Amino acid sequence: MDSRDCSVIVVSWNTHELLEPCLASVADFAPGAELVVVDNGSSDGSADMVRARFPSAVLVANPANLGFARAVNQGIDRATRPVVVLLNPDATLARGALDTLLAALDADPTVGIAGAQLLDEDGSRQHSFDNFPSLATECLNKSLLRALCPARYPDKRRVLHEVTDVDSVIGACLAVRRSTLERVGLLDERFFVFLEETDWCLRMKRSGFRVVHVPAARVVHLQGRSKARRPVLARIEYLRSLFLYVRKNHGPAAWLVLHAARFLKSGVNALFCVVAMILTLGLVRPLRRRAAIHAGLFGWQLLGCPRGIGLQPSGLPPPRPPSAAGGR
Repeated sequence: MDSRDCSVIVVSWNTHELLEPCLASVADFAPGAELVVVDNGSSDGSADMVRARFPSAVLVANPANLGFARAVNQGIDRATRPVVVLLNPDATLARGALDTLLAALDADPTVGIAGAQLLDEDGSRQHSFDNFPSLATECLNKSLLRALCPARYPDKRRVLHEVTDVDSVIGACLAVRRSTLERVGLLDERFFVFLEETDWCLRMKRSGFRVVHVPAARVVHLQGRSKARRPVLARIEYLRSLFLYVRKNHGPAAWLVLHAARFLKSGVNALFCVVAMILTLGLVRPLRRRAAIHAGLFGWQLLGCPRGIGLQPSGLPPPRPPSAAGGR
C-alpha cells in the first residue's frame, strides 16, 4: 500500500492557522491521498480556506460543532479508499510518516490501528500511546505510577525503536483499514471529544486486533492548542468522557467509585490552589489558571455534572450507536 490507498480525514473547529500547514503536509508527503476535511461549524473562515487552497479536498461543512467522533464518522462515510488515516488539524506529517504507518499495517493483517510517534516542534517526544484508563490511572498520580511501575505505565522518555503493541494510541495521527472498521465499527458518537479513540482501541483489542505504536512514523503535534482557549470547559468535557468510558467499559460500580474519587480530588486540588494563590497574592499566572480549572471541575461535579456545561452546544441530535462502516 501507499498514500494513494489512503483517505486522510481532518476534523477542524476554529483552527484556521493550524489547518493550512496540516493540509499542506498531506499534499506534500502523501501524494495521491484522498483528503477529507470535516469542518465543525468554524467561524474563522476554515471552510473557505479549504475551498480556496485545497479545491480537490472533499469538504463537509457542518452548521455547528457536532463533536469529534461524529465528524470523523462523517468523514469515514465520505471516504472511498481502503485505509483511513485520522490526522488532527494541529498535526503535520513528516516525510515518510504515512508510508511507515502503512508498512506496519501491511506487515500484519491482525494490526487494527497503527499510531504515529508525536513530536513537539523542537523534536522532543510526546506521549503517543497510553494505558487504558482505570481507577488507578485516573485516581492516582500518573507520574508516580510511571516511576513505580515503568513497564506497566509507559513514559514518553522511553525510547522505542520497533513497532510495539500498546493499549491505545493517541488519536492525533493513526491509520486503520476499512475492512477492520467493517468488523469493529465506527467511533462511538456518545463521546463528544476525548477518549473516543481510546474506546476504539479497546474495541479493536476485544475484536482480536493488535494496536501498535510505530516510532519511525514521525508527526509534529502542536498539542492541545485548539482547546487551550477554553481550558476549563475542555477539562470538564474530558471528565465527562472519562465517566462515560468507565461506565461503558467497567460497569456502574467502577463509575460510582470514580465519581467519588474525582469529586474528592477536584475539591482538594481547588482548595490547595486557593491557599497557594492567597500566599502568592494571586501574582502567579499558571497558579491562577490551575485554580480556575480545579474550581470549575469541582463546581461542575457539585452541580451534578450538567450537560449544559462544557464544549457541547445545545440541541445536538441524539448520537447513533457505533456500527460497522458502511452500515450506519
